[in-house]
Amino acid sequence: MTEQAIAASATPRPGAGSRKLRQAERVGSAIFVGMLRGSCWLFLLIVLGLAAELIWGARLSLRKFGIGFLWSTQWNPVTEQFGAAPFIYGTVVTSVIALALAAIVGVMAAIYLAEFAPRRVGAYLGLLIELLAAVPSIVYGLWGLFVLAPIVANWIGPALQSVLGFLPFFQGTIYGVNVLTAAFILTLMIIPTITAITRDLIVAIPMRFREAALALGATPWEMAVKVVLPSVRRGIIGASMLAFGRALGETIAATMVIGNRPVISASLFAPGYTIASVIANEFTEATSDLYLSALIELGLILLVVSILVIGMGRLMVRLLIR
Repeated sequence: MTEQAIAASATPRPGAGSRKLRQAERVGSAIFVGMLRGSCWLFLLIVLGLAAELIWGARLSLRKFGIGFLWSTQWNPVTEQFGAAPFIYGTVVTSVIALALAAIVGVMAAIYLAEFAPRRVGAYLGLLIELLAAVPSIVYGLWGLFVLAPIVANWIGPALQSVLGFLPFFQGTIYGVNVLTAAFILTLMIIPTITAITRDLIVAIPMRFREAALALGATPWEMAVKVVLPSVRRGIIGASMLAFGRALGETIAATMVIGNRPVISASLFAPGYTIASVIANEFTEATSDLYLSALIELGLILLVVSILVIGMGRLMVRLLIR
């Protein structure tokens, strides 16, 4: 056998290396997809495990009070009579007011930052708003207790009562720590989320849409309201639901300024209670198994409410935006 024949026989076939490379790519791709799928299943297992643990911990309360736990207004650890209605009411009222105020202010701020503010001013203000999202809730709570609560008691409350006092929501004695103060604190805490997400969505809109609207004779504000905002409605709803979820579960700041009284009052000037607040306040004081089980059931209710909020947000996106 000649040297050329030996060299030819020792040289691998041209297709052998490429086949091995393709096989390695397929294996790597399968591993990568498996890791992605496993990450998604891991989140699902965590949520299911959390729900199962809450259900198991709340079994005594579920067995004794049943569905009536949701609308019972009595919360008496001494007689071991528990109901979630005051806490559900306080959570929903404060969160809905906070979402309404934050959505209006947040979207308007996002439009200004993205469309009308000078570039340098918009960059600095945007950074400041994003930094507000990183402020610890205890700081908001302290500020609300020592600054906002006196303002509500001495200025905002009397002003609202003088104008809207004929409504039951603005009647009665004005306390500094009340449902309205808690709603204002939650508003400040969720505004950065709505503003930052909405601003990024507006900036991502192609410039040709704006140029077309202006070329047709629209003013800058008409362009922003009739062209820009409709293009990001889906994102605004998503940002609002995300902020609403945070407002529902906020604990420390709301605990410090809401008054922590388990009653249902139509007046926003009266003290109230939220689900997260009562769990934080009384979990370490639960001296009986039923008391502890009732608090865990409140956590289960909060989890269910959060899931319902996410579902409602997705349903709104499907029904209103097509």
